[in-house]
Amino acid sequence: MMRNERGQNGMGCATASESAEKQCSSRRCHPSALLLRRLRSSGTSPASHLAAMAVAVLWALSASLAFAQEDAASGNVKQSAAPLAAAVLRFQDRTEGAKTPSDPKNMADKVAELLSAALMNAPELMLVEREELDRILKEHELNLSGLVGADDAIKAGRLTGARLLITGSVIDTGTDRYLVAKIISTETSRVLGATAKGKVSDNLGDLVTKLSEQVATVVRERGATVLPAVESREDRLAKLKKALDGKPRPTVMIKVAERHVGTPTIDPAAETELTLWCRELGWKTIDSKTGAESDAEYLITGEGLSEFATRRGGLVSVRARLEVKVIHRQSGEVVAIDRQMTRTTDATELIAGKEALQQAAATIAERLLPKVASPEKRAGEKRNKKNRAE
Repeated sequence: MMRNERGQNGMGCATASESAEKQCSSRRCHPSALLLRRLRSSGTSPASHLAAMAVAVLWALSASLAFAQEDAASGNVKQSAAPLAAAVLRFQDRTEGAKTPSDPKNMADKVAELLSAALMNAPELMLVEREELDRILKEHELNLSGLVGADDAIKAGRLTGARLLITGSVIDTGTDRYLVAKIISTETSRVLGATAKGKVSDNLGDLVTKLSEQVATVVRERGATVLPAVESREDRLAKLKKALDGKPRPTVMIKVAERHVGTPTIDPAAETELTLWCRELGWKTIDSKTGAESDAEYLITGEGLSEFATRRGGLVSVRARLEVKVIHRQSGEVVAIDRQMTRTTDATELIAGKEALQQAAATIAERLLPKVASPEKRAGEKRNKKNRAE
């Protein structure tokens, strides 16, 4: 009787286990789950059970990796977009009895300050600090507020590393108050808008909070429409090769000093990137450490600096500034000069710093190298050399 019960129970367990396995397979369970179900129904010893559980853990880890790779390949996992670097500029005060910008009662300056504070927590954006922004604009004598021209927007982007500028106006119409924001791409000069409406008697902070929510929503849903299409490094190089096809291929030596504030520099990211672009274009590059400077037609020199900007959650934002100039070695003439500020985010500060300098170098290479290969410029250099000889 007992044997029959055990047999029936054992058969019942086996049947239940097989059913569970079928259900688990249909739901794409980990293989470890199947193994543990078999263990519970088999009556194995505790020691064997523990050993098998260890195997199951390893099996689960490998299965998790396989499933993650499968999901990534099939597009089931959504990649979170990196926050966009943005700067909040002064607003224009168009309210009745509007004050001058230097007046402490100026409504527009309050809106800009409050909006900066509100957007600090927006996951779509990584803001340039107000103090840094004011310092950079003052250094380069840029007075940007309200109406920002295309050229000024592009220049501000290069100087601050911001991809978006946020500015606008405070407008009163009777008892109604409008906060109107313009979101300007520093790369394409395209503009998006956001508006918050309230009463003149409403709390200004609450109205700015509404505007910040509108701005974040617009950036999240439509920000990609004002930014340039993302091109791979290979596509950018191919485009530059085509533009320089048939033009002279000079010999260059590249020397770019760089450092990351507070962290020793392991290897030169900007110099390496510029060297790679030159070599891809078929230009002969002389190593700055082992080669002779006299073998180069042009010297590409510069200085790069990266430093910590801010931290949000597990991401570190780093800003980098790169300045590069091209010198004709024999004449000493400065053929071209350029500078670029970039901002990047990464899990580690060191990697973010290197990536920021690398991006800045690639951007400068696209603008600078065509000037070096310009036949008109090189012809002018030959005429100058001939004139000096005479």
